[in-house]
Parts: sequence; C-alpha cells; structure tokens
Amino acid sequence: MTEKEIKTSYFVYDNLEELEEADQSLMQKACGIRDKAYAPYSKFMVGAAIHLANGEIITGNNQENAAYPSGLCAERNAIFQAGAQFPNEKILTIAISVKSQNKKVIVPAPPCGACRQAIAEYEFKQESPIKIMFMAEIGKVIQVNSLLDILPLAFDSSYL
Repeated sequence: MTEKEIKTSYFVYDNLEELEEADQSLMQKACGIRDKAYAPYSKFMVGAAIHLANGEIITGNNQENAAYPSGLCAERNAIFQAGAQFPNEKILTIAISVKSQNKKVIVPAPPCGACRQAIAEYEFKQESPIKIMFMAEIGKVIQVNSLLDILPLAFDSSYL
C-alpha cells in the first residue's frame, strides 16, 4: 500500500472591495442575477457570472421546479449558456454568490458536486484552469485558481 496526500490552497478576501476591480464587477453581476433566481421551494438563491476570454459576461441563476430534481443550479445554467453561445471561448473566471430568504448566509458557499463536475469538464475541454470565486450575500470571498483545487481526482473522459 502507498499513501498519497492531496493538498489544496485557496485565498480568502475579507470583503468584496479587496478583489481586483474586474473581479468585483463580476461578483456584483453574480449578486444581481442571484436576486432574480427562481427558488420558491428552498428559498436559497444563487447567482453565477462567467467572464470569457473574449470579454463576454454570461450570467445564470438557479431555477427550481416542484418536480425535484428538474431544476438547475446557477453555475450549470451559466456554464452551459456560455458553452452554447461561445463554444470555442475559454472561461477565465466564475463568480458565485448565494443568499437565503430563510436566514442570513454569512459563510461563502462553494459549488455543489454536480456543478463542480460540470466546471471540471470545461477545464479539461479548454486545457486551462478556471478561477472560481464564491461568497455569501456579504462578507468574505473565497477564491481558488482551478476547479481541481476543490475537486481533486476529478472524473474526466479518460475513464470512458
């Protein structure tokens, strides 16, 4: 038996104002689209904004459905739109913001497992990392420089 170790690192910003101006703007777009989410069941609203290499910004929010799991998360909503509209453009950055109508969310929420896998697919496809930033409605922002920082040993097409 051989034991292996997985290490990761991430950055924590105390507030949105500590980010570079372009990243602040992207996160503000994620917050704006988050507030338009359709989340009548969970009351948990998520917004995502994607910055593409061509300068385009694509946004998405979560869309729930009474027939679970027919809804779609904000991150996959945005990433699939980016893939459909600009299939050959690299995704540089994804900003994600969450808010609950049930309680004040103060801890940044990372993408769910399904969204991590979808983002991983695009990293593999474009052969370059995607910077991911996530935050709650206010407060700290967490940043990773690649999806693989939060999903080590990701599944890819080499297994098929």
